[in-house]
Amino acid sequence: MNLKFKIFLMVSILAVLSVGIIPVEVFAQSNGITVTPINEEISLEKTVTTMEVPKDNKLPWGFVKGTPSQYVERYPVIIQFYSGEDPVHFAQVGVKGDGSFEYKFRVRNLDSDTGKFVNIFEGTYTVKIFRVIPNTNDLV
Repeated sequence: MNLKFKIFLMVSILAVLSVGIIPVEVFAQSNGITVTPINEEISLEKTVTTMEVPKDNKLPWGFVKGTPSQYVERYPVIIQFYSGEDPVHFAQVGVKGDGSFEYKFRVRNLDSDTGKFVNIFEGTYTVKIFRVIPNTNDLV
Protein backbone atom coordinates (compact mmCIF):
# COMPACT_ATOMS: atom_id res chain seq x y z
CA MET A 1 0.00 0.00 0.00
CA ASN A 2 1.25 3.46 -0.77
CA LEU A 3 1.57 6.19 1.84
CA LYS A 4 -1.42 8.21 0.55
CA PHE A 5 -3.72 5.22 0.87
CA LYS A 6 -2.48 4.45 4.41
CA ILE A 7 -3.09 8.05 5.51
CA PHE A 8 -6.53 8.02 3.88
CA LEU A 9 -7.36 4.76 5.66
CA MET A 10 -6.24 6.12 9.05
CA VAL A 11 -8.20 9.36 8.61
CA SER A 12 -11.28 7.39 7.56
CA ILE A 13 -11.07 5.16 10.63
CA LEU A 14 -10.65 8.19 12.90
CA ALA A 15 -13.60 9.92 11.22
CA VAL A 16 -15.82 6.89 11.82
CA LEU A 17 -14.72 6.72 15.46
CA SER A 18 -15.31 10.44 15.99
CA VAL A 19 -18.90 10.13 14.74
CA GLY A 20 -19.52 7.79 17.65
CA ILE A 21 -18.45 10.44 20.16
CA ILE A 22 -21.47 12.03 21.74
CA PRO A 23 -21.73 14.77 24.32
CA VAL A 24 -21.74 12.85 27.56
CA GLU A 25 -22.60 16.05 29.43
CA VAL A 26 -25.87 16.39 27.50
CA PHE A 27 -28.64 14.52 29.23
CA ALA A 28 -32.39 14.16 29.08
CA GLN A 29 -35.12 12.92 31.33
CA SER A 30 -38.61 11.79 30.37
CA ASN A 31 -41.52 13.98 31.42
CA GLY A 32 -44.20 11.61 30.24
CA ILE A 33 -45.73 9.55 27.47
CA THR A 34 -49.24 9.99 26.09
CA VAL A 35 -51.00 7.77 23.56
CA THR A 36 -53.80 9.18 21.40
CA PRO A 37 -55.84 6.81 19.21
CA ILE A 38 -56.03 7.87 15.56
CA ASN A 39 -58.37 5.13 14.33
CA GLU A 40 -59.16 1.46 15.00
CA GLU A 41 -55.68 0.35 13.95
CA ILE A 42 -53.13 2.99 14.99
CA SER A 43 -52.35 5.46 17.76
CA LEU A 44 -49.93 8.36 18.11
CA GLU A 45 -47.42 8.00 20.96
CA LYS A 46 -45.97 11.30 22.19
CA THR A 47 -42.96 11.31 24.50
CA VAL A 48 -41.87 14.59 26.09
CA THR A 49 -38.38 14.89 27.55
CA THR A 50 -36.14 17.65 28.81
CA MET A 51 -32.64 17.99 27.38
CA GLU A 52 -29.92 19.92 29.21
CA VAL A 53 -26.84 21.13 27.33
CA PRO A 54 -24.26 22.81 29.58
CA LYS A 55 -22.65 26.07 28.51
CA ASP A 56 -19.16 24.54 28.78
CA ASN A 57 -19.97 21.55 26.53
CA LYS A 58 -16.93 20.57 24.41
CA LEU A 59 -18.26 17.63 22.38
CA PRO A 60 -19.93 18.08 18.98
CA TRP A 61 -22.74 15.50 18.81
CA GLY A 62 -26.00 14.71 20.56
CA PHE A 63 -28.59 12.08 19.76
CA VAL A 64 -32.16 11.03 20.36
CA LYS A 65 -32.88 7.33 20.23
CA GLY A 66 -35.69 4.96 20.99
CA THR A 67 -35.43 1.36 22.08
CA PRO A 68 -37.00 -1.51 20.14
CA SER A 69 -40.77 -1.49 20.51
CA GLN A 70 -43.99 -1.89 18.59
CA TYR A 71 -44.35 0.35 15.58
CA VAL A 72 -46.36 0.74 12.38
CA GLU A 73 -44.42 0.39 9.12
CA ARG A 74 -44.09 3.38 6.79
CA TYR A 75 -44.58 5.95 9.56
CA PRO A 76 -41.42 7.90 10.49
CA VAL A 77 -40.59 9.26 13.93
CA ILE A 78 -40.93 13.04 14.27
CA ILE A 79 -38.59 14.79 16.74
CA GLN A 80 -39.15 18.41 17.77
CA PHE A 81 -36.82 20.58 19.88
CA TYR A 82 -38.18 23.65 21.69
CA SER A 83 -36.48 26.36 23.72
CA GLY A 84 -39.34 27.44 25.95
CA GLU A 85 -42.24 27.79 23.52
CA ASP A 86 -40.00 28.61 20.55
CA PRO A 87 -39.38 25.84 17.98
CA VAL A 88 -35.64 25.33 17.44
CA HIS A 89 -35.13 22.18 15.35
CA PHE A 90 -37.34 19.50 13.78
CA ALA A 91 -36.30 16.13 12.37
CA GLN A 92 -37.89 13.08 10.77
CA VAL A 93 -36.20 9.69 11.01
CA GLY A 94 -37.07 6.21 9.86
CA VAL A 95 -37.82 3.32 12.17
CA LYS A 96 -35.55 0.26 12.03
CA GLY A 97 -36.93 -3.27 11.64
CA ASP A 98 -36.95 -3.85 15.40
CA GLY A 99 -38.91 -0.64 16.13
CA SER A 100 -35.89 1.35 17.32
CA PHE A 101 -34.75 4.70 15.93
CA GLU A 102 -31.81 7.07 16.28
CA TYR A 103 -31.24 10.68 15.29
CA LYS A 104 -27.79 12.29 15.61
CA PHE A 105 -27.42 16.05 15.53
CA ARG A 106 -24.74 18.69 15.96
CA VAL A 107 -24.60 20.38 19.36
CA ARG A 108 -21.42 22.32 18.65
CA ASN A 109 -19.87 23.45 15.37
CA LEU A 110 -16.72 25.11 14.06
CA ASP A 111 -17.31 28.50 12.41
CA SER A 112 -15.14 28.35 9.30
CA ASP A 113 -14.97 32.16 9.05
CA THR A 114 -13.68 32.81 12.56
CA GLY A 115 -12.12 29.45 13.43
CA LYS A 116 -14.02 29.44 16.74
CA PHE A 117 -16.42 26.83 18.07
CA VAL A 118 -20.08 27.82 18.29
CA ASN A 119 -22.65 26.11 20.50
CA ILE A 120 -25.71 25.30 18.42
CA PHE A 121 -27.59 23.99 21.46
CA GLU A 122 -27.06 25.45 24.92
CA GLY A 123 -29.36 25.39 27.94
CA THR A 124 -32.67 23.61 28.53
CA TYR A 125 -34.80 22.23 25.71
CA THR A 126 -38.10 20.38 25.56
CA VAL A 127 -37.91 17.48 23.12
CA LYS A 128 -41.13 15.98 21.76
CA ILE A 129 -40.96 12.60 20.03
CA PHE A 130 -43.94 11.37 17.99
CA ARG A 131 -44.25 7.81 16.70
CA VAL A 132 -47.14 5.79 15.30
CA ILE A 133 -47.85 2.54 17.16
CA PRO A 134 -50.51 -0.17 16.85
CA ASN A 135 -53.72 0.83 18.62
CA THR A 136 -54.06 -0.90 21.99
CA ASN A 137 -57.26 0.88 23.02
CA ASP A 138 -60.30 -1.44 22.75
CA LEU A 139 -62.75 1.48 22.96
CA VAL A 140 -61.80 2.95 19.58
